[in-house]
Formats: sequence, C-alpha cells, structure tokens
Amino acid sequence: MKIQRLDYDPTSALGFYQESLSVLGAISERTWHDRLEVVAEGRAAKLWSEDGRLHHQELMFAPADAIGARDAGREVFPGCPLTFRLFEALRPAPLAVEKVVLSLTTREDSPDRTVLEKLWRNQYPTTRRWRLAAEVRPAFHFSLVAVVRCEIQAIDQRWSLHRIAFALPGGEADDLLAREIALLEIAAEEAKDLEWPPTEPSQWWSLLRKQIESEMSPDVEAVRSRQQQYLQREIQRLDDYFAHYEQELSERASRAKSATATKTIERLVAARAEHARRRLDQVARHEICVQPHLDALLLTAERCWRASLEVEEQRAAQIVSATFVPRTRRWFRDPT
Repeated sequence: MKIQRLDYDPTSALGFYQESLSVLGAISERTWHDRLEVVAEGRAAKLWSEDGRLHHQELMFAPADAIGARDAGREVFPGCPLTFRLFEALRPAPLAVEKVVLSLTTREDSPDRTVLEKLWRNQYPTTRRWRLAAEVRPAFHFSLVAVVRCEIQAIDQRWSLHRIAFALPGGEADDLLAREIALLEIAAEEAKDLEWPPTEPSQWWSLLRKQIESEMSPDVEAVRSRQQQYLQREIQRLDDYFAHYEQELSERASRAKSATATKTIERLVAARAEHARRRLDQVARHEICVQPHLDALLLTAERCWRASLEVEEQRAAQIVSATFVPRTRRWFRDPT
C-alpha cells in the first residue's frame, strides 16, 4: 500500500528537525517562529559536509506557498534535499529486523472442515476433490512487513513511500496486513513453542523485489507514457534535422566534381553516424530507473492451522501441505 504523504507544515517540520538533530548530537535553538539555529559536529555535521567538521547554520523553514527560488543550503521546504539526508542519518545501519507476535482472537479448537474446504475451493476453483489427509494442528504463520521508499529516476523525478507485506516463505502478497499492521494487537509475551524462521536477506530481497515491481507498476506506467511522448518528439526532431542535412549533402555530391564529391560523401557518412549516436543518446536520456530504499523490516508471527491435504486438480491427485490463517481466512501452500 502507498502511504499517504503528510502536508508540509513549517512548524511541524521545525519540530522534527530540532528533535532529530538533538538525537544526532547537535545543539539547536529556535530563534524565531520559522528559524532554527544549529551547531553541529561529527555525525550531525555530515548533513552539510562529509568531513563532519564543526558547522554553524541557521535554518529557515519556508511556508508551503512561498514563491521564488529556494536556497537548499539554508532553507527547508517541500522536497528539500536536507530532509532526505537527515532521514538517512537517522536510519539505523545495518537495518535491524524487528519481530512481533500478533495477538489475535481465535478459537482454540480447529476450524470446521466444511469451512476449510469451502475457502480452499474459493481460492482454487479447479479443485475437483478435497479431503484432509490428517487432522489440522496449530502452528505459526510468518510474514514480512517492509517500509520502502521508491524513487523514480526519470526526466520528472518523484518518490513515494510504501508499506509492503508478504507471507513467508512463499512470498504471497498480504495487502490486509500492510493496511492494518498499525491496528493489530501485539501479544504481551512470546509463545514458548515459537521458532522464528532464519533471517535470509537474499531470499527476502528476491520476494520483496517482486512486490515492489507490482506496487510501482501504475506509477511507472504513468511516467513511461509521458516520457514516451517526449522521446518521440525528440526523435522526430532529430530525424527531420538529419534528413534535411543528408538530402542537402547528397545533392551537393551529385553536382560536385570527383574530389569534392568524395569529401561530401565522407561528411554524409559522418552525419549518418552522428544521427545514430544522437538517437541512442536520447533513448538513454529517457530511461526510467526505480531505486528502492529499505527503511524498516518487521517479521510477524501469528497463530494458524497446519494441514496435510489430498486434492485433485486438473485430473492430477496430490498431497499438499498448506497453512490456514484465520486472520485472512486464506490458505497458503508450502513451496514445492
């Protein structure tokens, strides 16, 4: 899910800067309702210079409707580069994986067999035969929730913040968890029979990349449509220019003497090479790059029911291990 942006407010931004700079070890004091005087060294001073030398700066927090050119070195405004650098400085490195156990109100006894079969058939309509090969047993279902900043690098650069959740280990998207994670109750203590899955960054990133591509698809498509128009216009301009130039050189070559005609032909060959080079340059200029920045990782565990099922799909019978999650009323197959 895309997290809605907060409207820029100078007073709130000033409070955020003052608190954040204090966390980084800087000394700050509000000198006016829209001004903050900062004395920073080391980690905090690296917001302005890489060497971390002692830095003194008065920041001015511009109103949202301010017009005119902005000074990124001393002013804070919507989309200010200093805000992004401050956020990066606050982000822990390496990124820690937080773990929580969701406390959900579920029945202690196993779900009704009829309900389980109905929900399975709703998810997998091609199922012809379904039966429990063994009694369902309680277990834990794990999900990964990530907060990702996605920057679209194109002619018009833009960024957005997303909360993405998916089941482990299969990687099935869990949009409900992404939307409601802040509303779910956390268990007071961790269950004794809980064994957390191993931390596997490479596998998690592979699954997360697929979710990011799906999440960013509408935004990227909108940018691609617009840049396609820009690219077509630039290519057409180049084609028209070099078409007229090459036509002029061809006419000169046909009228010129042999020695002059040879030079004109060489210029014609060079013009065609330059035409191809400039076309490739325009294509490179209109490339779209999505750069994700991982800001938070949360591993969640919740009670579920494990089952071994005998199902027949597309005339093929098989034994399937799957997990039923009461929160989502959904089945998750084990990866084969």
